[in-house]
Amino acid sequence: MRRRWWVLGAVVVVAVLTLLVGPWVYGTWIATDDAPAASVSTSGAQAATGDVNGSWRVDAGTAPNATAAGYTVHEILNGASVTVVGTTDEVDGHATVEAGKLTAATVTVQVKGISTGNARRDGQFAGNVMSVGTYPTARFTLDQPVDLSALPTDGSATTVPASGSLELRGVSRPVTVGVEVLHSGQALIASGSIPVTWTDFGVQPPSLAFVTVDDAGTVDFLVHLDKV
Repeated sequence: MRRRWWVLGAVVVVAVLTLLVGPWVYGTWIATDDAPAASVSTSGAQAATGDVNGSWRVDAGTAPNATAAGYTVHEILNGASVTVVGTTDEVDGHATVEAGKLTAATVTVQVKGISTGNARRDGQFAGNVMSVGTYPTARFTLDQPVDLSALPTDGSATTVPASGSLELRGVSRPVTVGVEVLHSGQALIASGSIPVTWTDFGVQPPSLAFVTVDDAGTVDFLVHLDKV
C-alpha cells in the first residue's frame, strides 16, 4: 500500500512539474521568433535604367527582392511569447507612373496561400480567422498620387508616404504606410508594413487555451515590378 501511494505521489509531482515547467521549457528552448517580413534590399542593386514613367506589373522577382506579402503578429503560444510572420508569393498587381507621380496602384494577395510553416496555425488562420472560402483575397489600392520625382537612380532606396485603402475579409478601410522604393536597373521594388487593428476589419484574433494573439499587427508586402 505504501508503495502504491508513493507511485501515485510521483505521478502527481510529474504532472505538476509538466504544467509549471513545460511552458518555460517551450519558451526557452523550443519557441523562436520568425524571421522578419521581407523588405527592400539594396544588396546587388544597380543604377536605374530607363524612365520611371509608364505602366508596371508585379512579377515574381528574385531573392532578396522576390515578391511576397503576408502578416506579422505577436502571440502567446503554449506560454511562450513569439513573433509570427506569415507569407505568400501568390501576389499580383499593377501600377502607373505619370510625370514622376505614382497615380494608380493595386496589389492583390491570395490569402489562402499565406503560410507560417505551422499547419495547425495556418488552418485556423485560413478558416476561422480569415474565412478564405468567402474572402479569398486581400487588396491594397492607392487612393492618392505619390511623388516619385526624387526617387534615387544610383541603386539606393528612399521612403515615401502612400495613402490608400486596405481590404481584409471583405472590409475596406483607409490606411497610410511608409513605402520603401528602389529603382534598380529596369525594375521597381517597393515594400512596407501597414499597422492594423484586426477587429477594424472584422477579424477576430484567436484566444484559445493554448494561444492568444494580439489585437494589432501589420500587413506586410514586398513587390517587384517590371515595366509593361
